[in-house]
Amino acid sequence: MKETIKSMQGLAEPFLAFLRWEASSGVILLACAILALIVANSPLSESYEHLLHYPIAVGAGEYVLEMGLLHWINDGLMAVFFFVIGLEIKREFLYGELRTYSAMLLPVGAALGGMLVPAIFYAAINYGQPTFGGWGIPMATDIAFALGIMTIAARQAPLGLVVFLTALAIVDDLGAIVVIALFYNTDLTVSALFLGLAAVAAAFVLGRFRVRFLPAYIALGLVAWLAFLQAGIHPTIAGVLLGLSIPAAADPEASLLHKLEHALEPWSAYAIMPIFALANAGVAISLATLDMTSPIFLGILAGLCLGKPIGIFGAVFVLCKVFRLQLPGNATKSQLAATGMLGGIGFTMSIFIASLAFTDSAMLDLAKISILSASILSGLFGTAFFKLQACFGGAGEKK
Repeated sequence: MKETIKSMQGLAEPFLAFLRWEASSGVILLACAILALIVANSPLSESYEHLLHYPIAVGAGEYVLEMGLLHWINDGLMAVFFFVIGLEIKREFLYGELRTYSAMLLPVGAALGGMLVPAIFYAAINYGQPTFGGWGIPMATDIAFALGIMTIAARQAPLGLVVFLTALAIVDDLGAIVVIALFYNTDLTVSALFLGLAAVAAAFVLGRFRVRFLPAYIALGLVAWLAFLQAGIHPTIAGVLLGLSIPAAADPEASLLHKLEHALEPWSAYAIMPIFALANAGVAISLATLDMTSPIFLGILAGLCLGKPIGIFGAVFVLCKVFRLQLPGNATKSQLAATGMLGGIGFTMSIFIASLAFTDSAMLDLAKISILSASILSGLFGTAFFKLQACFGGAGEKK
């Protein structure tokens, strides 16, 4: 009995640590986004832009890679963020809420609904427009922001609902990665692509044989990153694939997967994501950038504020009816609806996809403002629904 309890605690601890990191990271992320907006609309704006485009060269002799600081953050530093996402996805499928088909059904279904409906909303509003390519922007849910607001504004929410939102957001990240890989890349260089895939395949072979020699994975990851960069595949995909290749073990705490996630998650939550926010959320707000009649603004707003809750709630409601399942954590319908609204908080991944979708700076700035506006509204709506549900109760709402 003691061994069973200890095993359950071992399985729960990675999730609880992840929840603490992501929830508190959301507050820091919000502060950095606000700071970036303030700087971009202050006398320091010119210096801010100059710093972001300052060229940085890495290498020696003929082998030198030079990119601006913003590109190093979005292509390089974010590869580490995506590597951590890969570790999180693998951990969830092996030890977490996605380890069985029955447990996987609701969060995976909700994630798919929460991705497809927002994309349809955006595509319908932007059909036939040059802005149509941004359909992937409202598909993403920001784990840090969503969990941060949920833990602060919905302390009475069942833990099962928090776990559901976490699993949903992780599947959502996986879906966004697939969308980026398939639809937001430039012309392919086949030889470089094969080299990158060979490096990734070698990492998976090492993982299959449970090789724990970390420098080997780092070397293969660097080769894959450089090859994907040259191939036209966004190099952050190398980070995700490398994360999925890291070996696990029957005992979660003894695995290289657990040790790496435990070591890197705080850096991802408290350093990489805030730096990304500082570099990408700074938009000079003017009448030109704040066009509320633009199909970009309307599409992102409709996708995140309406499409996300409709897709998430609708998918869960249908699955529960068809398979006779309980709502996550025995939550009420109002709590589920509020959770769906928090799913409309798209920041890190949404801005990342926007930077791939739009090469025009005016379109990109408007997309960033739209993402921030829709995320704030989604957070406010979700918080209000949780507070109203707490005040008036949810008697008779449960399935």
